[in-house]
Amino acid sequence: MQPQLPIEVDPRTGVWTTDALPMLYVPRHFFTNNHAAVEAALGREAYAEILYAAGYRSAYHWCDKEAKQHGISGMAVFEHYLKRLSQRGWGLFSIVEADPATSTACIHLHHSSLVLAQPGKHGRLCYMFAGWFAGAMDWVNDTAPDSAITGPRAHSAETQCAGEGHDCCVFHVA
Repeated sequence: MQPQLPIEVDPRTGVWTTDALPMLYVPRHFFTNNHAAVEAALGREAYAEILYAAGYRSAYHWCDKEAKQHGISGMAVFEHYLKRLSQRGWGLFSIVEADPATSTACIHLHHSSLVLAQPGKHGRLCYMFAGWFAGAMDWVNDTAPDSAITGPRAHSAETQCAGEGHDCCVFHVA
């Protein structure tokens, strides 16, 4: 995959944007070290709940902004979201199956940045992504032109992680 992100830097403010959204670009080790430190301080369960809610809100917001920026809608926005996540170095995301009418999806993640940055750590390391997929699916349903086909509220969970020795991480949205 060739990253083709339009990165613009405002010479007056130094703010970086991609697709008209302000961005922060940081090295993978910087993010992962901070992530691991907060997880250790709060405990995994509490931290996972916080990340889920924050990730959900962020994905929903991102989908709304990107849909307007690119003139796309529905599952095309969800697919664009995964493409952009992949282009930004989080790993390679793919939709294996999806049905917005039932708010279900299966997403695979190969080469997760969280697994690659923690080679000695074992377990489900990529749980922080779960809220992202639920937020994106709810955005798809909330913006569907025919409210009769919108599915129930989505919930997502990591059901398998490459950090457990699997080929890829798997997320189920239900």
